[in-house]
Amino acid sequence: MHPPKVERFDVAAMTNTDNKGIVRAVDEYRVEPFGLYMARPTPGRKNFAYLESWLLPDVGLRISDFHFTPGHERDQDFYLDVVQIDVDGDTWTTRDLYLDLVLRSGKDVELVDADELIAATTQGLIPEQDAVHAIHTATSAASALAAHGHDLHRWLATRQITLSWRRHS
Repeated sequence: MHPPKVERFDVAAMTNTDNKGIVRAVDEYRVEPFGLYMARPTPGRKNFAYLESWLLPDVGLRISDFHFTPGHERDQDFYLDVVQIDVDGDTWTTRDLYLDLVLRSGKDVELVDADELIAATTQGLIPEQDAVHAIHTATSAASALAAHGHDLHRWLATRQITLSWRRHS
């Protein structure tokens, strides 16, 4: 089991540093009152060539759209990571809380990686209070998505959040 993944988003430097310390150039950052948008290529990744993400501190989610490469497509529209988000000036930091949601717009949402959360908690990699917070965040998001027809944008509009993407409208 791995410790929580920590990722840094440096808006001023136009870089994104992953949990392994690899720094990647970012094509676009956009700061909004409700969150941070990032778009960047994913060199060296075989499954997807481009990544768009929104960090939404008030809902505790990182919402991503992976631009999958031919032959590696997945049956998903958006991937929602349950995260803690800290903002310090131009630097945003996420700490992954293991639980994720796979959204198929208009169809369903699937909770994944519960086994990772349980293992991380029992091994002392995250405190129990963080695990409870992750469960609450994931179940609240899943319920809200279901209540809004599994439409991410419709749900977030009720929270005065409007996301824009390079390939999704």
